Formats: sequence, structure tokens, C-alpha cells
Amino acid sequence: MFAVGHMAIAYLLGKGSSKVLRIKLNIPLLFVLSILPDVDIIYDFLTGSNMHRRPTHSIVFAIIAFAPLFIIYHKKAIPYFLALISHPLIGDFFIGGRLQLFWPFSTTQYGLHDLGSYYIGINDPVNIALELSLFAIATFVLYKSGDWKVFLKSNKTNLVLIIPIATVLLPSTIGYPFSEPLLLTEPLLAIAHLFYLVPFSIAVSKTLSYIFKKRCRHSPKTRKPKYHNSNLVTDRQ
Repeated sequence: MFAVGHMAIAYLLGKGSSKVLRIKLNIPLLFVLSILPDVDIIYDFLTGSNMHRRPTHSIVFAIIAFAPLFIIYHKKAIPYFLALISHPLIGDFFIGGRLQLFWPFSTTQYGLHDLGSYYIGINDPVNIALELSLFAIATFVLYKSGDWKVFLKSNKTNLVLIIPIATVLLPSTIGYPFSEPLLLTEPLLAIAHLFYLVPFSIAVSKTLSYIFKKRCRHSPKTRKPKYHNSNLVTDRQ
């Protein structure tokens, strides 16, 4: 599944669970966790290995990572945990499959097609239609709830959006890790990616600008050296 689908699913799950649990939601963090497992794509690119859909897509790995967060934050961690595991258990399980869900205890690959179902690839028309539908629903909820306004504020947590900008949204749009840019192969999906890329970039830019201005405002001003007038004593003749 492309980034748009993952983020839409995670946002809808996080939004729904936060309503039930009556807790405040960090929207940027939710989006980041939704695509975090795909950082293995960057690792594969840098090392030449083939680790995609293995450790970072393991639910064992997710449980271990979130165990201390559940101890500290209790129910407040639930929406973010759902956002993380929705990536392998929903998005990639139904689309593509071949997941090592129980790594490192098992390297068995799982997916909907392994259960005898029709294989749905990432470029399959079924997946394209599904992701665009999820994108439309998530966008509608984002607008109606007013959550979109968070991207217009200067908040340090917005800096985490650098992750989806650098690792998924922009590369997917310009080509990497695919052979051709989405703008050429799937223009509608490319537009959906850009829809997220623009507000994410605005949020990061506004936050960095705010931090820079704040530091300049509180930095000690350069002090000019003080010159003392000396009395000129002249000898009277």
C-alpha cells in the first residue's frame, strides 16, 4: 500500500479510538507512525539488502517498542499503537502481503493471498481505488474535525513530519523507490501524496521559522564597547 492509504487508515483509526477513549490526539505523530515501518526501504537502498516487510513490519517489534509507552501513558498510547500496527496488519496484509509478522521468532510470510485469496498488488486497480477512497474519507474527516489547522501552527511536534516528507511522500512522488514517478504512472495518487506533502512542509517550515526567531529574540545582543572620555590636562604656561 502507498503512503496515502497507510496514513488514511491510521488517521481514521486514531481519530475513532481517541473519541472513544476521550483523549487528545497528536495528529502529526499519528501520521508519522503510520508510515514508520517503511523506513526499511531507505535501509535497503543504502545497504543493498532486502529487509522490506521484515523487522519493521513485525507486530512483535511493535509490541516491544510500545510496552514502556503503555506503562507510562496507559490508554493514551492506544491510538498511536493502532496507527503503527495498522501498517502491517491492515494495509500491507491485504495489499501485497509477504510480511514476517512474527519476526524474529518466525520468518514465515503472511498476507491475504496466503490464505487463498486473490492477490492484490500495490499497482492493482483494486488497491488504487481503495486508497483513493480512504484518502477521500480521511480528508473529509480531517476537514470537518478541524484537525487540519494543526499544520498551520508552530509546534515542535510538527518537526516529526520531516520523516514522512523525506522517506515516503517526496520520494514516492519523484520516483524512488519505484521505477517511475507516480505523477507518470498514477497521477491521482500522486496528487493525493502532494495533498499531504504541502501541509506537512508548511507545518515544518513554520515551526523551524518560529524556533529560529525565538532564539534570535532571546540571544544576548552584541554589546558595543564603552569608551570613557578622559580629561585632557594641559599645562598652563
